[in-house]
Amino acid sequence: WYKQGHGAWIKVEQLKPYHPHKEEMIKINKGKRFQQAVDAVEDFLKKAKGKEQVSEVEGRLFVEQQRVEKSSGNVEMGLLGPSYPRLQPSVKAGVWMGTSPAPTPAINTPLVVLQPVKDDPHFHHFLLSQSEKPASSMEPISKRLKIIEEVTGSTSIQAADSTAINGSITPTDKRIGFLGLGLMGSGIVSNLLKMGHVVTVWNRTAEKCDLFIQEGARLGRTPAEVASMCDITFSCVSDPKAARDLVLGPSGVLQGIRPGKCYIEMSTVDPETITELSQVITSRGGRFLEAPVAGSQQLSNDGMLVILAAGDRTVYEDCSSCFQAMGKTSFFLGEAGNAARMMLILNMVQGSFMATIAEGLTLAQATGQSQQTFLDILCQGQMASTFVDQKCQNILQGNFKPDYYLKHIQKDLRLAISMGDMANHPTPMAAAANEVYKRAKALDQSDNDISAVYRAYIH
Repeated sequence: WYKQGHGAWIKVEQLKPYHPHKEEMIKINKGKRFQQAVDAVEDFLKKAKGKEQVSEVEGRLFVEQQRVEKSSGNVEMGLLGPSYPRLQPSVKAGVWMGTSPAPTPAINTPLVVLQPVKDDPHFHHFLLSQSEKPASSMEPISKRLKIIEEVTGSTSIQAADSTAINGSITPTDKRIGFLGLGLMGSGIVSNLLKMGHVVTVWNRTAEKCDLFIQEGARLGRTPAEVASMCDITFSCVSDPKAARDLVLGPSGVLQGIRPGKCYIEMSTVDPETITELSQVITSRGGRFLEAPVAGSQQLSNDGMLVILAAGDRTVYEDCSSCFQAMGKTSFFLGEAGNAARMMLILNMVQGSFMATIAEGLTLAQATGQSQQTFLDILCQGQMASTFVDQKCQNILQGNFKPDYYLKHIQKDLRLAISMGDMANHPTPMAAAANEVYKRAKALDQSDNDISAVYRAYIH
């Protein structure tokens, strides 16, 4: 076994000698990423030819990771931790690929795993070992699709084979519909269009569609028309009632569903709503997937959302290029309802954390401490994060422009608390945070950012 720095393992048995098996493996693995890795190995071997053998490899393994961003398709290298188990005390690195047991490597050239390990949670990694210094621009993988399935009570992780190459995405030829152009939906649709998808849009307030029509989107007059015209229809609205109305209401999605049509609910709602929508869509022969997103308006605009999907696995696979366009990571969580549960838990934690940060800032002020110094100290410790820094800076600047609506995080807290009640599980921290957000709403902060919970403490 080899252990990657952040916990992924790769079996020695997955390796084959490079040269004897190169052509065979190239025929089996026709993807561009595989060929790119082979080209990189060949370049290395050419450079190394004629040089003296380099010193023994001292625990420096590198993972060649396909960095997938709209702006860059560079292959990056990530340093592995020095504590992985050694091959053997005096093993030199060799070039290996494939799945059969590998003998002791004999020469100092890169060690490459070019065949994904089935149960490796980081499916797209290429394992490299080289004696030269790594590039200074090492970065972790930033775009990766994962599938998480419940298997005999345990969770296994795989990755969908859908990583974009060289910063570009091959869009599905299926017609895409999108309902709801709010903070999240607007960024998602913009990225779908940028990546070449054919998109038909609808919004309750039609004026919001104008910008996207100018960018190349088509206009649907009703949710039913969009669902009827398109192969895959996404929706992203504010709450369970809006999600139900969109499907079940007059000229709703259900009227446009025919056998084979796909409907994807991206709204953050309760599991019961997901179950109901799944049942009515499939009763008409439709295919259903839930895919709520973790992130903010900025992350939506940047195409860096985290997508939590559950339901029909084939729909998930059909949406591969869409999820690449809108997000940095996509998880498949099994049966419908699981993504809603996970999303509510995540937002419960985020909402409670934001309220605690606001409480700390106001307590600092009340006790004569500098709020800026509090933030500076916080950002040097273990809780340092972009989220903490940005939210706190915005609070100190009095900037509460919504990146994620306060009213929506309060809705998520309420739904998470209800979910806890149904599971007979206590949620006292979330309940306390919920009361603070309710007070913030009473102070007319609903349409401000979640950081406006700060104002509940100073009024």
